[in-house]
Amino acid sequence: MLERLAKAETSFIHLLRIAIFIVMAWIGALKAFQYEADGIVPFVANSPFMSFFYHEKAPDYTNYKNPEGKVVAKNIEWHQQNGTYPFSYGLGAVIVFIGILTLLGIVYPRIGLWGGLLTAVMSFVTLSFLITTPEVYVPNLGGDFPSPNHGFPYLSGSGRMVLKDIIMGAGGLICAADCARRILNKKTA
Repeated sequence: MLERLAKAETSFIHLLRIAIFIVMAWIGALKAFQYEADGIVPFVANSPFMSFFYHEKAPDYTNYKNPEGKVVAKNIEWHQQNGTYPFSYGLGAVIVFIGILTLLGIVYPRIGLWGGLLTAVMSFVTLSFLITTPEVYVPNLGGDFPSPNHGFPYLSGSGRMVLKDIIMGAGGLICAADCARRILNKKTA
């Protein structure tokens, strides 16, 4: 069994490329929909890497949050003025493009090298949200019996989603390293 697993390493790396592509294509494509565009606003608005894409400053967005799947006209209007939707469309296209580059690494290692590296960089940016975005931690809601489980290290649903990017980053680096090895092997052959 150990020998089979060892011999299957290349197939598993290709499976990793396919998995990265599926995640990137799916999530990237969802950026074309209003609920997903609205959902990334807290991350983008608080990010030192991306907040300049929006017209409004954090924390203004907190007054215009749409519950996931709900359409509130005044909130949609605010998001249109904020530049939420064009940014989301562009980000989605970039994410899908990175997924395609990573997938192409199965056949074209030079292209796949870039896909893997860009996947890792994108994951680093996403992981920065753990520092910059208040919504990644469980809030202190107060009340008669306030929960002691709020703030760091208590991740909210958004925070748990962001933390998973550690795996995407590592996967991207594995794919990039495999492509680099294949490029070097071709040069010495």
